Amino acid sequence: MTFLAMKTTAAAVLIAIASTGLSSKARAGIEDYEFQLVQPEIKQGSAAEIAVRLVDRRSGKSVPDAVIFAQRVDMAPDGMEMMAAPIEALPSTEAGVYRFKAQIPMAGGWRLSLAAKVQGETGTLENKLVFKAIP
Repeated sequence: MTFLAMKTTAAAVLIAIASTGLSSKARAGIEDYEFQLVQPEIKQGSAAEIAVRLVDRRSGKSVPDAVIFAQRVDMAPDGMEMMAAPIEALPSTEAGVYRFKAQIPMAGGWRLSLAAKVQGETGTLENKLVFKAIP
């Protein structure tokens, strides 16, 4: 094999390795997603509605069809983490928006904790969102 042939082969191998590395970095990971509150203030009450949007951080687009398997709402922002309230999922009316009904008995700082599986991704997405309950 001549020096020129070896040089051409080496260049082809380097290009192949570089393109493989670039394509693997372009794939999404669970860290590329986040839940965001639709409204930072929620009216307190026995049937308070909390809406969150699941967003792909890379594109800013909403992500539908996630499976939320854990949700909790408590007053951790006000130093009362043990004060948790009942919460249940509601049907979605908009793709990528997930709604919940919670009993929010008092005004103040509240935290919504969510755990979900995003379709096509490995791992679990976990977010803690802080909102304010108002009278």
